[in-house]
Amino acid sequence: MLRKMLGEYMKTEDKTIKGPVVGRIHSIESFGAVDGPGIRYVLFVQGCPLKCLFCHNPDSWCEYEGTLTDSEKIANDIATYKNYIKNGGVTISGGEPLFQPAFVVDILKRCKSMGLHTAVDTSGGVGLVLAKPVIDSADMLLLDIKALDPVLCKELTGKSNENALEILDYCEKIGKPIWIRHVMVPGYTLEKQSLEDLADYLTAFTCIKKIELLPFHKMGEYKWEQLGKEYSLTNTPEPTREEIKMANDIFRQRKLPI
Repeated sequence: MLRKMLGEYMKTEDKTIKGPVVGRIHSIESFGAVDGPGIRYVLFVQGCPLKCLFCHNPDSWCEYEGTLTDSEKIANDIATYKNYIKNGGVTISGGEPLFQPAFVVDILKRCKSMGLHTAVDTSGGVGLVLAKPVIDSADMLLLDIKALDPVLCKELTGKSNENALEILDYCEKIGKPIWIRHVMVPGYTLEKQSLEDLADYLTAFTCIKKIELLPFHKMGEYKWEQLGKEYSLTNTPEPTREEIKMANDIFRQRKLPI
């Protein structure tokens, strides 16, 4: 898989390559209101290197499943919604968009040719060498920071947060606007100290335009059951109003854009 991704990366750098790029998608939401500014066409691509305990789309993990399509077909479909999303745009989510860099870059370029705002929702699950062409092609990033502590991040997702933090540093360097997303899971990331540590860390970044603290939910639990996967958070409660307020207050006290 890594060799294939590196090959795709090289394609994105070759300006002579023409025509659509083949990729796999999980699903499409043609009228999304929570994945970036305004009303957006949201494309969920297939394949993800992370295995988050709280994932609500575990059926998007396997890169060999989903629907095989190409960037031209996707762009043509997006064009039919142009009047509805002209004040919003297009968001590519997943799965992990950085897992299919050439496919995603070509879609972004086609969207830009239509004058549409573009965003990529990523967990930073791959290294910067693969992420750069996608980041450079998008108008903004929605970056999921699963946990600031690398040990906790690995417990939650199967991988450390090294790539995500490297991507955040790169976005700061080039001035790429970012929305930070952080899922608050009781017993894991919904802890006062870990929230304070994350808030303190993020104060150094001027590229961050918004922070979304997302309450943990179990709406995708049934998918784990259907796939025969063990869902370890069955007994984990959803955050209370008081806990959500506590978390938001921590970030507001540091004048972060909540």
